[in-house]
Amino acid sequence: MRIESIKELAEIVRGADNITVLTHVHPDGDTIGAGFALCRCLRMMGKKANVVNSDEFPKKFGYIFNDYREEEFEEKFVISVDIADTKLLGDRLSVYADRIDLCIDHHGSNKMFAKANYVDGGCCAVCLIIYDLMHELGIEADPLTADCLYTGIATDTGCFMYENTSPEAHRAAAVLIERGAHAAPINREMFQIKSRGRILSEQKLISGMKFADSGEIALICITNDIIDSYGVDRADLDGFAGIPLSVAGVRIGITLKQQAEDPGVFKASIRTVDADAAGIAAIFGGGGHSRAAGCTVPGEAGEVSEKLIAAAEKFL
Repeated sequence: MRIESIKELAEIVRGADNITVLTHVHPDGDTIGAGFALCRCLRMMGKKANVVNSDEFPKKFGYIFNDYREEEFEEKFVISVDIADTKLLGDRLSVYADRIDLCIDHHGSNKMFAKANYVDGGCCAVCLIIYDLMHELGIEADPLTADCLYTGIATDTGCFMYENTSPEAHRAAAVLIERGAHAAPINREMFQIKSRGRILSEQKLISGMKFADSGEIALICITNDIIDSYGVDRADLDGFAGIPLSVAGVRIGITLKQQAEDPGVFKASIRTVDADAAGIAAIFGGGGHSRAAGCTVPGEAGEVSEKLIAAAEKFL
């Protein structure tokens, strides 16, 4: 079933209790922010709720979850946030694949796997959906919940620089700051602070960047050797995705990341200026948004690089 309005979504949430909120594997700012904001909202409503993930939440988001305490209850309702496909649940949460009651997402490629699905493909972040949901429920964000929501909106819009940034995103951010969101330190932590290892690894990756089609396609490849050599925190790897697109003249930027658990597989993060990123990812069974998408591709680094570049050339 597809939910067509925030009002209908709010009615479903009002009728639920003993809720587990699922967030996606390799958690980013939007799934973490949305998961914990929704959990806090539910608890403010007097409901029991927990947030879970297959992986550990990255330490840089500690300001969101350091004070979080899990509640004990008999689970009766399951909500997924920022998850377009059950493949993104990860190993630990794969048991939920066929028993998710409600999916809240903003990916146009969503598989509609839940019993009820609220999917707004034009929304820049799931945290913006949760912001609207809280307004419909009559729940006002406290400072920590405002931090959660601001984090998701800021990270999924690239600190309000991406094409998906909407007037609604700016208005919501302003209200969240009024309600106590610590915008300046969050922006600094998310977009400015880098470890020494990350700086050195970026230098290595930039020097080895590959270009194709007269420089309109750029690709970097993060191998396990680079991660191990420079001591890069894998939680920071998403931050590398914007590097290729930062080069003048590049229209399609591709970042490959070798998987620790399976070195024969690479995760591709695709960012574009005016090409269909989701279309490129779909060739390999992935998906996402028109300007930001992802997929996983098996093979050696060189082989995978050639496949991604060949696929990208079809979309120039």
